Amino acid sequence: QVQLVESGGGLVQAGGSLRLSCAASGRTFSKYIMGWFRQAPGKERELVAAIGWSTRATYYTDSVKGRFTISRDYAKDTVYLQMNSLKPEDTAVYYCAADGSAIIRLTQGLYDYWGQGTQVTVSS
Repeated sequence: QVQLVESGGGLVQAGGSLRLSCAASGRTFSKYIMGWFRQAPGKERELVAAIGWSTRATYYTDSVKGRFTISRDYAKDTVYLQMNSLKPEDTAVYYCAADGSAIIRLTQGLYDYWGQGTQVTVSS
């Protein structure tokens, strides 16, 4: 079992920044692909960013490239999502998830563990 707890969400004006954190506990954090998903009202949950065992392996959905950065700290068993230049369309509940696969996968159903989510609201 892996327990994931997100923090760092909130209300920010367009153009602002937030950093989300996801603290992991339980099984070996280093053996999991870590992803950040988001779900806006009335929309499907989508993978925003993911990071592999090696921090050189990352994925970003097109709409956040150049604005969001995913990183992981093995000493703290924590994954981060730095979000800059936020837009109203980034408003969603953001979820941290862990996948026991060896490669980054985009499908939410393949992720084994999920956090409870944190709300991000970007005002215009």
